[in-house]
Amino acid sequence: MKKRFSLIAAAMAAVALVAALAGCSGGSTASSGSASAASTQASDSSAASGQAVELQIFAANSLTKAMAEAQELYTSIHPEVTFADTQYKASGELNAMLEGGAYADIEITASKGTMDTAEQEGYIDAGTRVTMFTNELVMVTSENNADITEMTLEDIATGNYTVGVGDDSVPAGNYADQALSTVGCFIDPDGKTGADSAGKANGTDAFAGTPLEGKVMTQTSVGNVCKLAEAGDVDIAFVYSSDVERFGGVKVVGTVPADTHKAITYPGAVTSQSNNKEAAEQFINWCLTDRDVQEIWQKWGFTLAA
Repeated sequence: MKKRFSLIAAAMAAVALVAALAGCSGGSTASSGSASAASTQASDSSAASGQAVELQIFAANSLTKAMAEAQELYTSIHPEVTFADTQYKASGELNAMLEGGAYADIEITASKGTMDTAEQEGYIDAGTRVTMFTNELVMVTSENNADITEMTLEDIATGNYTVGVGDDSVPAGNYADQALSTVGCFIDPDGKTGADSAGKANGTDAFAGTPLEGKVMTQTSVGNVCKLAEAGDVDIAFVYSSDVERFGGVKVVGTVPADTHKAITYPGAVTSQSNNKEAAEQFINWCLTDRDVQEIWQKWGFTLAA
């Protein structure tokens, strides 16, 4: 009898031991699961705060040197942010690229009109749009040209000079044509002059019948226009003051009066397709507020709009 009781007691003790072990095992599993979840959340949080971002910028040609320097400075401060191969084109071409499906996080154009188009077509997030810089339009000639030291719009209208300007897709060319229209050297198809003009030939020979008929060379970028003057291919070229710093080889012989053309502004915005909207907005804001980068803009001939 005692032997039977001992066997029963032993069996019950075994059952209790198994249950206890099962309970311990279950508790350990739950604890491990909670720790794993916490670890995953911490990892996600860490990734979000320090995640690497590559920004793609589409910018007006005239910003080439200044923007490259600004990006280098930004990455040195924010190593998690790098920049893809920034595309520098005429502002109209930047819009054409976005229309064709090319990807960008930020667009910066050299005219209000091209950014207006980008907004109307839905290429940018209108809520992020801001006017970033201003510039001046100047007349330049080759630095080796000793015959021309000063130039005005009236001189061009009454003299015998060859001229280089940007084509319809180049804002600097639009501004130049607006200015030239005030002295009868450009005929706007809509009959407007100065700042009221779009400064676009729209397929016509807008210089026909003017003092510049047969004397104008056009280019698809303001940089190429500057090179026309540098090489001596034209007597006078219309470019931005920043281009003189950017290219060299030319000298300024006159500043185009600001009231003869639309205001030269550089609007910037985050694109509507951007996958990095927060990082893109932060970069634009830094461009406008950081003291060190302001020195870069000034060095290359740009003035902050605000």
